[in-house]
Amino acid sequence: MFLTISTSGTAALPATDLGFLLHKHPDKAQKFSTSYGTAHVFYPEADAERCTAALLLEVDTVALVRRGKGKGRGGAPEAALAQYVNDRPYAASSLLAVALSGVFSSALRGVCNARPERAAEPLPLRIEVPALPARGGPDLVRQLFEPLGWAVTAEPVALDTEFPEWGDSRYVRLVLESEKLTLAEALRHLYVLLPVLDDAKHYWVSSEEVDKLLRAGEGWLPTHPEQKLITSRYLSRRWSLTRQAMERLELVRLAEADDSEVESIDNAVAQESEAEEKPTPLAVQRREAILAALHASGAARVLDLGCGQGQLVQALLKDVRFSEVVGVDVSVRALTIASRRLKLDRMGERQAARVKLFQGSLAYTDNRLKGYDAAVLSEVIEHLDLPRLPALEYAVFGHARPRTVLVTTPNVEYNVRWDTLPAGHVRHGDHRFEWTREEFRTWSAAVAERYGYEVDFEPVGPDDPEVGPPTQMAVFHRDEILGDTPKEAKAA
Repeated sequence: MFLTISTSGTAALPATDLGFLLHKHPDKAQKFSTSYGTAHVFYPEADAERCTAALLLEVDTVALVRRGKGKGRGGAPEAALAQYVNDRPYAASSLLAVALSGVFSSALRGVCNARPERAAEPLPLRIEVPALPARGGPDLVRQLFEPLGWAVTAEPVALDTEFPEWGDSRYVRLVLESEKLTLAEALRHLYVLLPVLDDAKHYWVSSEEVDKLLRAGEGWLPTHPEQKLITSRYLSRRWSLTRQAMERLELVRLAEADDSEVESIDNAVAQESEAEEKPTPLAVQRREAILAALHASGAARVLDLGCGQGQLVQALLKDVRFSEVVGVDVSVRALTIASRRLKLDRMGERQAARVKLFQGSLAYTDNRLKGYDAAVLSEVIEHLDLPRLPALEYAVFGHARPRTVLVTTPNVEYNVRWDTLPAGHVRHGDHRFEWTREEFRTWSAAVAERYGYEVDFEPVGPDDPEVGPPTQMAVFHRDEILGDTPKEAKAA
């Protein structure tokens, strides 16, 4: 992936001052190691009238895969080929943004002891990115950069020049030109907006990203007309982080409008009351609803099918009413994390006898799943392709046949209540579908009829009068007195 920064100058103010501002000498070609490859800085041209600095990032695709993020775009994490065949080495993305901040860290902060007056002045700048992924197309590129003072050229890149009828790809050739911005401002714009346009990050987004966003967005993000979209995409649509960032940006905007410090505005509520009013996360509400339903069913031996990293297993083990808890997942990595979370290697003998973790696919029958009081499928079914759902139904309801089965899944109708979720998008990139309340009830009723269960429905989270709750839960139960044979088996 490749990016160039050019400026023009005069004999009195030579363009080669760009080398001082970037802290990279124009007469040298330099390289820098990154976590995912090697960054090269060199100058294709450097004289008093015009100077161009180029940043070339050579991505080590094998290192990218080994670090667990080379999963391609739009494919499932299990798609091995997509880990190696993707656009990461060629298209500007968060990889280039991270390299930019690492290689030009002083310039990003506007620090230049050799030419401090030049660092503080606007420069005639021209920035070119030959291949930029733009989810939203050229129009979105202009919407993001033009309010910041850039003249924007965003030329769509054809899918194949030999077959123009195929249309354009989602990539653009980007040229930015301005005489109103300092170099530091330009670099901060790129650092934030490259991953925003790509709409993906190659690393896990944590709360630290909020601070990075606010630092890089200082002076321009609080008043940007696309602030909400930028914040949501930069934070990988993690709604809790997005909300936190938006609240802090609003404080900055109010402070600027009032010509005061942020701290003087953000002092109306004591920290103790902040903690009291913090809403309970939906994941916690979901676990609480599951535990309540299991208590009501009288279950003692419980299966957590698709246990992931073991949060529910951990909660079940804290309750002595559950004598045996089994976590099942197809992912060995998830089970390894669950084992660490539960501290299985340090668990006492009596406690260890209550828990088992093993690998298994819910698309196949497994005799190890037979004989349990209850099974939980929490946020699992939406990760399956619809044609594979009948296999799961039979494996759980027809073969394992626990007395109680709890199924939770997102309510797609509620998605309009998430401010950070764009229209038409599902809540997670791996969701194959998300159902309305009617669709979920229709599926549940058919499964109950087919396998001899009765089913009730419970809301999880705030039950909106118009769109229902964020999570919907079906509680399947069967009366052992009526027999243990599914209706379809009797018919056969």
